[in-house]
Amino acid sequence: MALDRQLEVLAVCGLGMGTSLILRMTAEDALRALGVEARVENTDVSAARGMSPDVIIGQGMHTSEIAELAPVVITISDFLDKEGLEAQLRERLTEKGWLA
Repeated sequence: MALDRQLEVLAVCGLGMGTSLILRMTAEDALRALGVEARVENTDVSAARGMSPDVIIGQGMHTSEIAELAPVVITISDFLDKEGLEAQLRERLTEKGWLA
């Protein structure tokens, strides 16, 4: 059951500024490496509450507050670890049937 549309991804941090922008770029690279067409936005936790993405990526202290907003929530500790994020995305998107 691959998605028939672009994946909506949120990179979330506390303030929606520097770290979420870095995470967005890392997520874009990881998704591109997986061959997944996605629109990645960076935002803060408050703004994220009004959104309904397919995937949320962020630190545990932030994702735990908004985990119910997306079917896939990925907690990261290193904003620059593209390979680690790619592995987590591969596993979770495959579980959902969004990645073959």
